[in-house]
Amino acid sequence: MTQAKICIMIAIIVYLGMVLYIGYRCSKQNKNEDDFYLGGRKLGPFVTAMSAEASDMSSWLLMGLPGVAYLTGVADAGWTAIGLAIGTYVNWLIVAKRLRRYSHVANNSITLPQFFKNRYHDKGNALLVIAAVIIVIFFIPYTASGFAACGKLFSSLFGVDYFAAMIVSAVVIVGYTMLGGFLAASTTDFVQSIIMSVALIVVLVFGVSVAGGMDAVMENASALPGYLSFTQTYDPVTQTAGPYGTITIFSMLAWGLGYFGMPHILLRFMAIEDEKKLSLSRRVASIWVVISLTVGVLIGIIGYTMSKVGALEVLEGSNSETIIVKIADLLSQNGVVPALLAGVILAGILASTMSTADSQLLAASSAVSSDLLGGALKKKDGSGMVAARITLLAIAVVGVFLAKDPNSSVFGIVSFAWAGFGASFGPVVLFSLFWKRSNKYGALAGMVSGGVMIFVWKYLVRPLGGAWNIYELLPAFIVASAAIVIVSLLTPAPEKSVQEEFDKVKAMR
Repeated sequence: MTQAKICIMIAIIVYLGMVLYIGYRCSKQNKNEDDFYLGGRKLGPFVTAMSAEASDMSSWLLMGLPGVAYLTGVADAGWTAIGLAIGTYVNWLIVAKRLRRYSHVANNSITLPQFFKNRYHDKGNALLVIAAVIIVIFFIPYTASGFAACGKLFSSLFGVDYFAAMIVSAVVIVGYTMLGGFLAASTTDFVQSIIMSVALIVVLVFGVSVAGGMDAVMENASALPGYLSFTQTYDPVTQTAGPYGTITIFSMLAWGLGYFGMPHILLRFMAIEDEKKLSLSRRVASIWVVISLTVGVLIGIIGYTMSKVGALEVLEGSNSETIIVKIADLLSQNGVVPALLAGVILAGILASTMSTADSQLLAASSAVSSDLLGGALKKKDGSGMVAARITLLAIAVVGVFLAKDPNSSVFGIVSFAWAGFGASFGPVVLFSLFWKRSNKYGALAGMVSGGVMIFVWKYLVRPLGGAWNIYELLPAFIVASAAIVIVSLLTPAPEKSVQEEFDKVKAMR
């Protein structure tokens, strides 16, 4: 093994040891199942902000986004980034505080399915069960894609067997999450967001230097038709500019709607210790998201110039998503210190994947042990904690099984799962928080119709192409919202106790 590889491995081992230690430390603060799944509502403003965004962005920020920008230029990556930035800010602005208050008033709900059940006083548990099933459907394969990403990273770096590398990664993620629960996941996500930030900065500075400066980057990018345009897109096959119409722009902006339904992000809102500090969290989260997304797009553009000047090989198709890995490998060839920095970059990619996988694992586990099997597992003698950990381990084993194929998709499922949660839960969250007349029948109709429309649009409508080629989240979100309004108005108004609870939350200042 070369000196560069040894330095990279040292940096990654230190990182993995650190997250396991955090899990061990956090395990001492988990006294019951509520602590395990919501951290006892003790998160500080910075941990709340950065853990929410780190669990959101995943390796898509460090690999997927730069890869899209590298291949096709600004339009696709830029409009998606703008949609995500707007969605982040609006979610923190209008949902965070109201959800923190309402989830506490609604029988101290510790999961999103529990909040839906308690908000509408659903004695039949239909909302809780359907919501939990949706979480399991979308999060288990999503978690598997995270395990696969870690396995592919180690396998490509060190030439080790993919399955063995994936197992080691899964063991570490499961280890600190099973030890420390939500608090460990949130604390490690905070640390991981810092590592991701350092990785982005190092790659940006080094990439500009190798490319010959920003003037050279802009000159090479401008030479490609439509590459730097927001109303055109560059086609790398034909090397021509293609139109980027209004429908496509709205389709990309629709990514921002997903935030209103993401369980692992909404749980951070519910878990903050002091709701008065949410405004600070909002500013920190919004600034970090805008800067990191901008840098992600820039890295793709800079990577193109690095290929143009011969510093990197020309990347085609899905290989463009390895642009940061290629830059890190180039950096590692310049001595011990650069090799250690390259290790930090690769640890950043690992961190971005792990920060999402741990939150997804915890959310899927809570959906099974706390929501679906809560009555059978929750005991006064503390066995609920044991059951929570056993359930988490079982979910992880299923995820490992799904990820055993080295050709399994890492990024393909991300947009589909994002759309699934955004359409199934997003409208229900918004109407439950802000519309007094919404009832459990409307919420159930919205949840089911949104989830079903994701599949219908993805596999039946979108393949028609043309004006129908819209990201499935947008039409499904609209259908779910309409279903909530129509069904709520056609069925009896919520009972008096539900309306009084809504008024109580609304009156809080």
